[in-house]
Amino acid sequence: MSPPGPFFALDVDGRRSVLDRIADAGLDGVVYADHVSFRGGAGTDGLAFMAAVSQLHPTLGLHLGVYLLPLRHPVPVARQIATIAELAPGRLRFGVGIGGEDRHEIEACGVDPRTRGRRCDEALTVLRPLLRGERVTFAGEFFDLADVRILPAPDPAVPIVVGGRSDAAVRRAGRFGDGWLGAWCSSRRFADAVAHCAEVAEASGRGRVDWQHGMQLWVGIDADRSRARAHVQAGMEAFYRLPFDVFERYTPYGTPAEVAEFFVPFLDAGLRRLDITPCAASDGAAIEGAAEVKLLLDAHLAR
Repeated sequence: MSPPGPFFALDVDGRRSVLDRIADAGLDGVVYADHVSFRGGAGTDGLAFMAAVSQLHPTLGLHLGVYLLPLRHPVPVARQIATIAELAPGRLRFGVGIGGEDRHEIEACGVDPRTRGRRCDEALTVLRPLLRGERVTFAGEFFDLADVRILPAPDPAVPIVVGGRSDAAVRRAGRFGDGWLGAWCSSRRFADAVAHCAEVAEASGRGRVDWQHGMQLWVGIDADRSRARAHVQAGMEAFYRLPFDVFERYTPYGTPAEVAEFFVPFLDAGLRRLDITPCAASDGAAIEGAAEVKLLLDAHLAR
């Protein structure tokens, strides 16, 4: 889950306390996004955030969703990932996306927004072998590498999941990823994406893939459904600066049982990693509600 409340406004002890509460509730990781200069300048460097969290709690998973890879050069990104993997072995899950909600953010990084998909594909082409510790020589449209190597290679390997709602994102997940990271879609669309990932992976000659398909959504949690809606509406409108109507169809809200029920068809379609941003009456209620949703979904998977 995303850390609730004004996480960055807390001192170090306060941040540790929030992370302890998340872990003590039975949740297995924290998720955070990545932006360079979003809608007027806001943002957080996702990998820097995960490096910090790795030292604030000893066991929580570090779920980056998603990192705007086309805005960076893949070699220093590989080094950052390898460093975090050395600090916190087996805890990082690297989510990749191409952005696009704020065109100016992409342009500010010297990137033509029209090329971000191709840049991402190229970056992933070299990132995966770099993270295996291989020597990489590559000549592409955007990146040229000559005998580059990153050591030590992460052990265990860092899973890479690819986010995005487009067919191109699903194909990218099939070619390069360990899973697709969905959002704001129907369970049927999710099932189709899971199947298409497998088809693309097979056509690409990847062999067996231990798929870790995921989903990332805001949710509203409260015993009263109207209050749950108000919680998530306020959070999403403040962040995205768009009316909640744009998101409501695919945004679950209600009791933990109602939220869990929304995700059951996705589990049946192949969902295995769920990251939520819970909105509730308090930070404690958000953590407790997210934990209850997890218990209910774990029970469904165990049947």
